[in-house]
Amino acid sequence: MFVALLCGAVFFPGLFLSLRTVLRSAFTHWTDADVVAVSERLVSSIHASLAATAGVVVVTSCRDVMTDRHWLVDGFVLFGAPYMAYDICAMYLNHYHTQKVKGHDGAYGHHSLRTVKSFLLREWMLVLHHAALLLIFMPITLFFRRGLGDFFIGCMFTTEFSTPFVSIGKILIQLGLDNSRLHRINGVMVLVSFFTCRILLFPFMYWMYGQQYGIPLHRVAFHLPLHCNVGNLAILAPQIYWFILLLRKAHRLYLRQNRAKADSQRDSLKTE
Repeated sequence: MFVALLCGAVFFPGLFLSLRTVLRSAFTHWTDADVVAVSERLVSSIHASLAATAGVVVVTSCRDVMTDRHWLVDGFVLFGAPYMAYDICAMYLNHYHTQKVKGHDGAYGHHSLRTVKSFLLREWMLVLHHAALLLIFMPITLFFRRGLGDFFIGCMFTTEFSTPFVSIGKILIQLGLDNSRLHRINGVMVLVSFFTCRILLFPFMYWMYGQQYGIPLHRVAFHLPLHCNVGNLAILAPQIYWFILLLRKAHRLYLRQNRAKADSQRDSLKTE
């Protein structure tokens, strides 16, 4: 148990520092904000890929959704727990350097309680999400489940499947490729993977429970303890909120690209 926790505590910060060093050497024209942002997103993608892979292995290995066990559940929870603490720090560094580059020198000349407060106000939902996973989800998974529900924990791991596409989209914007076909294709993958793995996942879990015990999908919630339904709702609610934000962003990008295309066509007609 301690070994997995220690490995995670070394792996994720170490990978972040290594990527910062490599990117700073490879892209000398990048600012500190660029280097930190891309490093954070690459580490996030690697963690998400590992989590989703672990989730698929667990889900496909558990025949009984309640009683089957898989060693990857506890192992990856311990390995991934330090990532949550690391990522809060990495997000803060990203915020700090980004605001500094924007010219907010008065507030961001150095690290202080003011910079921390600004970060928390801006990213409070993500920080709360990470803290809840670390302080609530991890203890429940390790100590309070009585060995039940590895299948459902594996399902929760698979929610990270959409994260690499989100990170790739941000990196493409960083590289100035936000109007490229690759960015548009990746945007579609973000929406599809997010909706499938973070929203449809919940009715899928209820359906699988119903299949196990012969309960119709619309009756499953009434057969579960209240705290299970409340917990699922607490996890699902921010996913729906983030998906709405993604849809709005995709709509703005679509309108912007249409305007750019229309302007380009008008300019070409004028030149003719």
